Amino acid sequence: MPAPFDLLPHLLDGLLTTLLVTFGGATLALVMSFAGGLGRLSRSTARRALAAVYVEGFRGTSALVQLFWVFFVLPFFGLEIRPIAAGIIVLGLNVGAYGAEVVRGVVRSIPFSQWEAAQALSLSHRQTMWHIIIPQALPTMVPPAGNLLIELLKGTALVSLISLNELTFTAQTLRADTLRTPEIFGLVLVLYFAVALMLTAGMRRLEQRCGSWRNPGAIR
Repeated sequence: MPAPFDLLPHLLDGLLTTLLVTFGGATLALVMSFAGGLGRLSRSTARRALAAVYVEGFRGTSALVQLFWVFFVLPFFGLEIRPIAAGIIVLGLNVGAYGAEVVRGVVRSIPFSQWEAAQALSLSHRQTMWHIIIPQALPTMVPPAGNLLIELLKGTALVSLISLNELTFTAQTLRADTLRTPEIFGLVLVLYFAVALMLTAGMRRLEQRCGSWRNPGAIR
């Protein structure tokens, strides 16, 4: 039986695409988490309603259906999106909807006395949010954000269904060509696990740094 490592270069090519979708989706998810979470806390009724439609819409429907809708349905309306862009958009918006609830919940957990102190200093609502509330909320946001990042990584396997040559699609192609199913998907599991471990380590490091901002005497 040939060694499984001859399959690794092919799988690494797919892994690069997986990482691109992961980090592209994570960037969009970060933006949408704050836009959606703070939107639901806005004083504007229109912003609250728009944020609620976004959050509940993406949380209440399947990511797979969302992906198919963006990739297969939008072209009927004259909007064609490349597979990698479709994956980044759908996964980013989907995870961002869950992240928005994290942002909303953590911001609301900050004691109201912080708002009162900011008002006493004549700070505007925007200044209070970005200079007082958000810095205190960030350390609490990081752990659930790390969980969502891992879920986004695993969710990249969905984009194989729109023929994007990422890790899972590459593995399926190799399996069809070589019939070496146990070796191929064994390596795929190892690669996903290795990336997840690195992401987890990075998020834990970020959590420690955020904790040190809030508590300068904390051990790093």
